[in-house]
Amino acid sequence: MAEHSGHGVVTAPAGYAVDVLPGVGAIPAQVWDGLAPADDPMWARQVFAAMEQGAIGPDEYAYVVVRSAGEICAILPLAAFRELRLDDVVGSGERRLLAPVRRLFPRLLRVPMLFCGNFLGPGRVLSRGPLQPEVCELLVRAVLRYARRNRLGTVVFKDFAPECMAALRPQLAAAGFFFVPSLPDTELRLGHVSFDDYIAALPAKARRNVRSTIRNFRDHPGLRIEVRRDFADLLPAMLGLYQQVMVRADQTLDVLDGVFLRALSDAEGLEQRVVACFDGDKLVAFLHCFFRGHGAVGVRIGLDYRLAHRARLYRNVHYAAIELAIAEKCQHIRFAQTAYEPKRELGCALVEQSYAITHIRAFPRAVLRRLLPPALASARADALAPRS
Repeated sequence: MAEHSGHGVVTAPAGYAVDVLPGVGAIPAQVWDGLAPADDPMWARQVFAAMEQGAIGPDEYAYVVVRSAGEICAILPLAAFRELRLDDVVGSGERRLLAPVRRLFPRLLRVPMLFCGNFLGPGRVLSRGPLQPEVCELLVRAVLRYARRNRLGTVVFKDFAPECMAALRPQLAAAGFFFVPSLPDTELRLGHVSFDDYIAALPAKARRNVRSTIRNFRDHPGLRIEVRRDFADLLPAMLGLYQQVMVRADQTLDVLDGVFLRALSDAEGLEQRVVACFDGDKLVAFLHCFFRGHGAVGVRIGLDYRLAHRARLYRNVHYAAIELAIAEKCQHIRFAQTAYEPKRELGCALVEQSYAITHIRAFPRAVLRRLLPPALASARADALAPRS
């Protein structure tokens, strides 16, 4: 069979063909849903459609698809940046070191980059069953060909868990990729019959802290938490609260916008709720949650920092999300790759993930292999370090 890449035709193993599609709309919904993990809401097709509509960072999206006997058997999403701002995606220490460069030579910090996997969540290849070596080889070849054709020098397989990276690792290593731990995901295992049952299962100190934090919240008259299925009327306020969080963020690889949030709000078939906290009639915090099968995820948060610390809004909207997930019979809920200390106290386990990184040219590849691992290790250690 032939491998189509937009430029030329390359021989593929018998029975297989590979192509690059320009949008998730080109993939039938039943095919996507049949390949996507049943319990990971971040792989809902509607999330990718919303990403394509919004302006959250990438300049272009594409999907490498492998067909076997004419049917799609594997899908790998791509997200391309023509000019990624390096000083926006490194840690605070590295950003201080780069400040003079940004001031004097800003163009040096803008690099073309291709991310493979889920730009907003854990990475993987969608497939039926284990990936076969020949499929992995086709995927890696197609990714590198796409990067060369679009002049995207750096290529990153982003946030792949060990089991999702395992099948790809030999082909990636053979193609010149190197592997670096990324920030871990955070996952809370559930199975409790109620929120009170969840609290009772926590260690004594965490249990006391949860109850104290809830009492503190209740001591603020006018504060209340609602769970909204329809939240279109809240979108402007949600965006403002989210921007307050992003102003304080160490890294800003993705920044959600109003178009993206509107697309999610309007999406049919996407199981989602907004945990909304009000002070009177004013929205002061939210946690946007997705659901799929037995899994839930707290996608993004927004906080009014004039009240957030005094009323402990961050923890209380997370408690409400956990209570919601328990009520929905979820077996686990995941949260973002930030604020590890309070999430550990919630009972979350760290889910290890890694990058596979290369450059399409030999010299920059050698430089990246030398400089990136210690820089990323430093940023990871800083993110995981205990906070007062």
